[in-house]
Amino acid sequence: MPQTMNAVEISKPGAADVLQMVTRPIPTPGPGEVLIKVAYAGVNRPDVLQRAGLYNPPANASDLPGLEASGTIAAVGAGVSEWSEGDAVCALLPGGGYAEYVLTPAAHCLPVPKSMGMKEAACLPETFFTVYSNVFQRGGLKAGERFLVHGGSSGIGTTAIQLANAFGARVFTTAGSDEKCAACLKLGAEKAINYRAEDFVDVLRAEGGANLILDMVGGDYLPRNVKSLADDGRLVQIAFLQGPQIQLNFAHVMMRRLTITGSTLRPQSDLAKAKIADALRADVWPLLDSGRVAPVMDSEFALADAVAAHQRMESSGHIGKIVMKVS
Repeated sequence: MPQTMNAVEISKPGAADVLQMVTRPIPTPGPGEVLIKVAYAGVNRPDVLQRAGLYNPPANASDLPGLEASGTIAAVGAGVSEWSEGDAVCALLPGGGYAEYVLTPAAHCLPVPKSMGMKEAACLPETFFTVYSNVFQRGGLKAGERFLVHGGSSGIGTTAIQLANAFGARVFTTAGSDEKCAACLKLGAEKAINYRAEDFVDVLRAEGGANLILDMVGGDYLPRNVKSLADDGRLVQIAFLQGPQIQLNFAHVMMRRLTITGSTLRPQSDLAKAKIADALRADVWPLLDSGRVAPVMDSEFALADAVAAHQRMESSGHIGKIVMKVS
């Protein structure tokens, strides 16, 4: 194994062009960790926020961006028995995915599904951990319920549509163009609402309200989401593209017995993430192995073209996942 690796670092907070190629020492796995030789790295909205200086990594995490990757196990740390050198995996990362090698807890790795290659597998961890934990574990979505996910053409949205549909929910979504709405319908959404032409509040209220909403927009969507919920409905907030602060009449929440909750994935404990990985392996990986559920692929870039990959993400023109080929 070489002593150094190519990586992309954030030279300073700013626009996409602050990303730069550097050479770093290859890290050594500690107890319970594995070293992955990265094949592909997923590009996600939190990477963009970190680059802009708005989402700092945890104190013990790599300063390099990148929260998911696929590849092969290159080395294992003490106490690791479930993986061996050469195993093909995809993994949720604490950071560091924009590099030729990356460390992560062994318990946060999952096998590459039988139906797909490394490129597709790199798109799974960040979105599937996020969607499964928030929609099914925290949000309690059940078969037959009405589910609304905002941003249906995003990586999170395309994943949420497919999983909710696979588990028997009625799926509604919002997107910003007719093309994106058509893509959402193909994935299993019952109704795709072009938010530039229709009011999702009116659509959901006509259906009796949403039992569960997954939102990453925030801002003025919060009171509108409350109006869109059925009595006893639940709202799960996972991001705030339009800001985290808004005025809300909480009497409506109380009178209609609504639940507002939310989470972020990265700050959670290693044990909590390991439990999500176990649940995914049992409940979702069979759907991926069979090909019933699969990531929607938007575009591929080389690691050296990380600037262009971030610009593609920030354009909001993508449908599905953006990846970078590393090796």
